[in-house]
Amino acid sequence: MMVRIFLTGPPRCGKTTVLLRVVEELRKRGLKVGGITTPEVREAGRRVGFRVVDLYTGASGRLAWAGLSSRFRVGKYGVDLEDFERVAVPALERAVSECDVVCVDEVGKMELYSRKFEEALAGVFKSEKPVVATLHRTLVNRYRHLGKVVWVTPENRDQLPGRIVQRVLGGVKA
Repeated sequence: MMVRIFLTGPPRCGKTTVLLRVVEELRKRGLKVGGITTPEVREAGRRVGFRVVDLYTGASGRLAWAGLSSRFRVGKYGVDLEDFERVAVPALERAVSECDVVCVDEVGKMELYSRKFEEALAGVFKSEKPVVATLHRTLVNRYRHLGKVVWVTPENRDQLPGRIVQRVLGGVKA
């Protein structure tokens, strides 16, 4: 049974929090979890950008920054494609080859400016590895055929990590 779970919902509903709790629980059970997360960076309480972090090695780089000069933009953020690809592409490739589970936070507009990221993501979906990913709500129709879409809400977000961990454990190849 192939396990592919896409977490989606409105901004600040808890998608990333759910995913990070899943990563933590899977690691407690001895599984190797790889992939990426894209935490926001705050200065003086204001969001100024996003980093990309390899979940397996901890390597990090810049995804997007307020005011960064780039032809790739989302709102006030310029996307640093080169730094993002330097971390994200090897992280996804490593997760497929060396890890038990692949987690991706997030599949969104900034990330999809990168063709290399899209190709690495396609490799993730071709693999037999369980996948848990956060998905920007505008991309649900593009990816829903690849797995189960779960809408994260304030009402369900505390129960979701445990349910997802159980699904993933059922899908991990021994």
